[in-house]
Amino acid sequence: MAFPKVGNMAPKFSLQDHCGKTVTLAEFKSKAAVVVYFYPRAMTPGCTIQAQGLRDSAKALKGLGTVVLGISPDPVSKLAKFVERDQLNFQLLSDEDHATADKYGAWGPKKFMGREFDGILRTTFIVGKEGKLKAVMDKFKTKDHHSELLATLKALDLG
Repeated sequence: MAFPKVGNMAPKFSLQDHCGKTVTLAEFKSKAAVVVYFYPRAMTPGCTIQAQGLRDSAKALKGLGTVVLGISPDPVSKLAKFVERDQLNFQLLSDEDHATADKYGAWGPKKFMGREFDGILRTTFIVGKEGKLKAVMDKFKTKDHHSELLATLKALDLG
């Protein structure tokens, strides 16, 4: 499945966060730009490095008027452990049936150690305050994700 088109409205979603609270994309409209990032599995090395980079960039992200939502197919209980273990300062959302990942084109064929399977394609979407998709990032290293994200955000009109 292809990514949604930049300039179009971002696909809507309603998912439970790491505390069991329902979170929708619509609740941020006109309040903040939203960084929606899809990651494969909580508490794995690459996903941990990526999340820690975002955690450590919280002040800069907030200064740019953004909130961060991490989405994975992990159950709520595992997300809660990840937030606690790594002292994450943003919401993680559970997409166990990967329906939201499908809508965003972030679910598809992958290869790992010679094995092919369907899973989360590590991708970041930037949604402006009006709900339109501003950018898609799908080519980055987990350790550099936060710095590339900040550079992309600074270059965009997030209104």
